[in-house]
Amino acid sequence: MSEEPSDTPAETSQERNLPEGDAEMPSEEAPDGEIMPVKTELPSQTAEVPSGESQETSELVEGREDERFPEKDVLMPTSPSPGPLEAPEVTFLPTETAVGEGSVREEKQQRVSSGLQTKKKSSVKVSKSISKAPKVKQEGQMPKDIVTKPSRVKEDLRFSHETVVKVEAPEKEVREKGSVENQRPSEEEGLNKEPGTELSQDERPALEAEMMVQEGLEQHPIISASSDAGGPAEAETMLQHPIVQKSEASQELAETRQEEVVSLEKESVPEDAAREADLAVQTKEESLSGQASLEMSPKEGEPSGAPSPLQGLPPVEEKESVVSYALPGMMFEDTTEEVSAHPLTLSWVFGYNSRLPVFNLMDEDRRVILYVSSHTAVIHDLQRNKQYHLQGHSSCISCICVSEDRRWIATADRGPESLLIVWDGYSAVPVHTIFDSHPEGGVSAIAISHDSRFLATVGAGEVQKVCIWKWTSPETKPVCSAELLPQYGFQDYIAFNSRNHCELVSNSATQVIFYVWEGERLQYHTPLLTDRTFNKAVGIFSQSLFHFSTEQVVTGTLEGKLVVWEATNPPSKSATTCIKPYNMKAVKLVHLQKDGITALTVMEKTIVTCDVKGHIKFYDGSLQLLHWYSQFKLGPIRSISFSKQPMCPLNASQFPSSCTLTGQPLIVRNFILSTWDGVVVHVMTEGMKVSKCLEEPKGAVHAIACHPAKPLLAKGSACGLLKVWNYKLDKYIVSRIFKSQSIRSICYNHNGSLLAVGFADGTVYILDSVSLANSCPEPFKYSKGKIIHMSFSHDTQYLATADDNMSVALYKQVIADEKKVWERLAALRSHYKPVRTILFGVHLDSDKPRLLSLGEDRLLVEYDLEKSVKDELVVIRRDRIEQSAVPKYITWYPPLTTEYFFLTANDQYKMKIYNVTTKMCRKTVLGPTYGSPLEKIQVLPPTEGCGPEKRYLAYITTDKVGLQILPVDGNPHKSSAFICHPAGVSNFVCSYEGCHIFTAGGNDLSVMKWDVNLNVLEAAVSLGGKDLVPFYNLLDGGREGEFFRELEDYFYYAQLRHQGIDTMEPRKVSTHIPLEQIPFVMRAMGFYPTEEQIENMLNEVKFGEYLETGKQVTEINLGDFIKLYVNHRPAFGLSIREIEAAFRLLGYENENQEASLDRNDLLLLLQHKGEHFTEEELTECLTTLLGINPEGGFSEGGTYDSTGAEAFLEEEIPEEITATHFVAEILGLPVPEPTSAGMERTTETKNNELTTNS
Repeated sequence: MSEEPSDTPAETSQERNLPEGDAEMPSEEAPDGEIMPVKTELPSQTAEVPSGESQETSELVEGREDERFPEKDVLMPTSPSPGPLEAPEVTFLPTETAVGEGSVREEKQQRVSSGLQTKKKSSVKVSKSISKAPKVKQEGQMPKDIVTKPSRVKEDLRFSHETVVKVEAPEKEVREKGSVENQRPSEEEGLNKEPGTELSQDERPALEAEMMVQEGLEQHPIISASSDAGGPAEAETMLQHPIVQKSEASQELAETRQEEVVSLEKESVPEDAAREADLAVQTKEESLSGQASLEMSPKEGEPSGAPSPLQGLPPVEEKESVVSYALPGMMFEDTTEEVSAHPLTLSWVFGYNSRLPVFNLMDEDRRVILYVSSHTAVIHDLQRNKQYHLQGHSSCISCICVSEDRRWIATADRGPESLLIVWDGYSAVPVHTIFDSHPEGGVSAIAISHDSRFLATVGAGEVQKVCIWKWTSPETKPVCSAELLPQYGFQDYIAFNSRNHCELVSNSATQVIFYVWEGERLQYHTPLLTDRTFNKAVGIFSQSLFHFSTEQVVTGTLEGKLVVWEATNPPSKSATTCIKPYNMKAVKLVHLQKDGITALTVMEKTIVTCDVKGHIKFYDGSLQLLHWYSQFKLGPIRSISFSKQPMCPLNASQFPSSCTLTGQPLIVRNFILSTWDGVVVHVMTEGMKVSKCLEEPKGAVHAIACHPAKPLLAKGSACGLLKVWNYKLDKYIVSRIFKSQSIRSICYNHNGSLLAVGFADGTVYILDSVSLANSCPEPFKYSKGKIIHMSFSHDTQYLATADDNMSVALYKQVIADEKKVWERLAALRSHYKPVRTILFGVHLDSDKPRLLSLGEDRLLVEYDLEKSVKDELVVIRRDRIEQSAVPKYITWYPPLTTEYFFLTANDQYKMKIYNVTTKMCRKTVLGPTYGSPLEKIQVLPPTEGCGPEKRYLAYITTDKVGLQILPVDGNPHKSSAFICHPAGVSNFVCSYEGCHIFTAGGNDLSVMKWDVNLNVLEAAVSLGGKDLVPFYNLLDGGREGEFFRELEDYFYYAQLRHQGIDTMEPRKVSTHIPLEQIPFVMRAMGFYPTEEQIENMLNEVKFGEYLETGKQVTEINLGDFIKLYVNHRPAFGLSIREIEAAFRLLGYENENQEASLDRNDLLLLLQHKGEHFTEEELTECLTTLLGINPEGGFSEGGTYDSTGAEAFLEEEIPEEITATHFVAEILGLPVPEPTSAGMERTTETKNNELTTNS
């Protein structure tokens, strides 16, 4: 019994074999994890349980010989003669998920008098096993509730012999959970009989068993663990099966269990089947338990427990959860590189969200911090320069908190899914996820209780909601919640009372709110505090916290003051207002300092404040100053996080002296500071060693560029910080700060010797890429707008820039005084809408540079560099490359064929290929459809091991980054995308070797490095099917659907139509149709292309084989027609929103605020604008749509007769036409129901799709 806990992990695992998901979790036992003695008397005071459900606590207690135990029964396994491999186990099961909990509560607890005094070896073994537990808990405690239930078979093997042992809960547990005793009066009546009361026949054996157990404890006290449920039934659920003798019922049950184990060993049972088998065993056990009476103690000379039929069977192997054996920093120990299962894998994050706190996770043998970047929480080992990423959110993380022992990390976001995730900080495994925690707007603040068992969240909606979550429970609903009134301000901070998790405090900029929750009820109070309360300015509230030793609460303000709140009990008030939280009141306003307080925390027995000047001050419980740090020269401090381990100083003189009369050294733990300016520093208090951990931009990051021949990444931010990183080593190289300037764009020249930087004020710097010094004596300050695009020519002879004033400027390198210098050549406003791309290339017949620009005005402009002179930029030609779509980007298509092309992407999810000389559209394909159109595209450089025909395209959308296999053909399985920056990705670049992609998040202040795995992308293509299979799947119903059969009918009808409907000649049926029949089949299938789209389709087919054969194609087969149809039709059908937008642009809003057009105006627009109709064509179309010409016009039946059409149209078409009337009454298309405002564009377009297939 006096054996000390072992430090050897192997011994601990031998004595306590945890099943899958089991782990040491934090509980409400003593913080140091020591073994607590059994109390002989119940405490006199009890407190109400704050929740309606049972509250779990766990205490290790030691039994004594003459104790009377309260209603706490713990089942402890014993064994007659345990062998060397049969160590008795104590397994903690989650109360909420324990097997057979209901049946245990319904029955009286079974007690047997076992021959405990004869089992010395077994009892010592148990005590040894449990005595090791506190050693594990010191590393990081795990709430028992979260442990996964072990399998049924392993339970049976473990608990073949069990003994009921009664232990008493420690005083702390009973005080906090005392009211649970009242939840089971039937059990209390059976356990606490008055003297002289007659016992029933069922109760008498139980009392005798209890007496026998007491006698056994006199000789061999057993250290056991009590359940934290606060009642006997909760203790029973820890170890479920009481010992039974070989009665008929028990023997039948044992045989049933043995059969289940044998079947599991002989057959490879799937998981679902195993669950069904477990359920069958449980059901049979419950039926048998009703037949078997309470078993008596064994006869003298017999063993304490009947031998189990399962003892001779080998144990069932279970995969142990990584959480159960995780240790601090374990995730960084694994040096093996796992092969990614995704085409893109996040490998490094540059920058962090300085608006959220930074936490100190480890500060002993290694230095590990935790921070947030966009939608990812980053665990960063600073000494080993490693990162581990907690990825699970699809929206930016809005708040984060960490448990006191640094084991549990909770993150939440403000996205539409309102996700809340709890992570194991040792193994980086998500252990609990709550969906739709605050669907009205996400989470604005989060806190975790002192015992790590509860979470508090504050919603970010218009009406904020405060919720308390018991995350260790499988419940997905909060324990309690309350809505706050909008006049209280936006509550963005919340904290638990470290001494009572039933009390909380939150604050906005103007209001502090106090909470007390009990059961399912959450009460709150909003005490009034204004400048008139103390006749002094209070200031804006920053943070609040509970005092470490009193019932007071303190709130810091940006006026440098501290508000002290306290519970008051005035005699004039009613009894209901004299209890918390209604009696909380501001009792003092302490003016601590001149500088505003930005952060508050408690470190041991001191209150720590941080302010806007970067100072840290320490106060005692009476707010007397003990010490301060003012030498760091930092900006406003966002957070401070102390080491979790207390200091053990070797030389106390190395610590600062306190500001007290005695001048004793102030022993302060090491801590991490983070500022609003993006700086993170580590302070080692012993000897005052300060080291900078991170220095990241505090402004938006839009500008990034990769060196063309070295693993270097340059990034510029809106705060003027320019940094260069070595992305192979993930180390910072050099930086430069441009004060009072904002960097908008950067680019390297062809050999990486120069780095051009464009600023928001129109200034252009040309720097040396190594030292970041000016290559030109003075910067260029000619542009009046933001420099948004920059590019060097292939020979570094020219530099072109574009600003947000739609102007393109050209800089040229000239020789002056035998030196190469840069001069501004000319500028031209060549677009009337924003410029999307500047593109340098090389002429096909020479090595001279070629410059083009593409704008949202749909114009592709090419410039004559040779003829351009000072102040005159010459344009060769302007080509309109889109009819209605807006082009997003243009790049050079790789030379996969003998013909050279441009590749463009537009806002209608299409990619197009244009001939570089004639600008003819040669191909149109469906692009990636991942929620938003492509914003930027770039061809990956050739990678090692891939032939020249294997090329790939990288792209970004509004919030995603992806890859596409070339050549483009519309196959959706050739592309893949991943969320990179939920708030919006502003830019991306590729590394020179094509192995990495870097994305800039703009306002989320981060840049992410993604590793490229092309093999995974190729595997996805093969899984999607070959030849036409991927395109069949894009049709409604697929290859076997009605749509495809209808397409076949139209395809062959087109052959009949081409040969003549009324001809008497023999029919020639083939697998092809002439090209001139393509528009008719397209329209028959519900796609109505414009004349320009028809021309593009015909050119695509006609010249598809021209370079190979020298001949034009004159017909098309069914397979190629399906590809043509899928790639050219609208990606999401015709949307009513587009028609409404056109009516608003061309017409007006009527009195009902509906987009409308006059009938005459509509007819004139159709005849004179765009691809205009002739009067006869318009009359034919309208009469056909309105039903007067049902045959479909003169094409089929001969000449169209328009007699009486004018009067008919005036009668059928109203003078005022709304968009809805035009769609429903004239076009005859269904009008969709209105969709919710929060849906994504893809969902909206699908719901608003208008088709005529029916």
